[in-house]
Amino acid sequence: MLALGLVLNTLGIGLLCWAIFALAVYALPFFVALSIGMTAFQNGTGVLGALLIGTACGAFTLAVGQAAVANTRSLTLRIAIATAFAVPATVAGYQVALAVSQIGVPSLAWREAFACLGAVCIGVTAFTRLTVFAETRPFEPGGVVENPS
Repeated sequence: MLALGLVLNTLGIGLLCWAIFALAVYALPFFVALSIGMTAFQNGTGVLGALLIGTACGAFTLAVGQAAVANTRSLTLRIAIATAFAVPATVAGYQVALAVSQIGVPSLAWREAFACLGAVCIGVTAFTRLTVFAETRPFEPGGVVENPS
């Protein structure tokens, strides 16, 4: 019974870590959706209306951000957009890593060190996932490329 508990705990922590890394890109759209949904609810749209407005705004934020990164030729603008998505993911990663490290690490200094390491890893993951599909294309008038590779 003890062995089964250890295996299930390990699988649960592994699933939690996978979910954190997989959902890191969606921290900014979730924040936007939550903020706009709460504002809409406070202005009297009701629960269903606020949920629909928040969901639409979060999806729009994600779609516009991914399209802007994929279609922008400016490297500076691409980095700025990816950073805007990575900063909320970094803050969320810090909070999750701090909460998980409080389970088994008694020292406050080591908890902070693990939380900072987790924040950096999750922020870099969000940045990388957003920019991985953005390729630098050669500039051709009319958008025609002679020999695509």
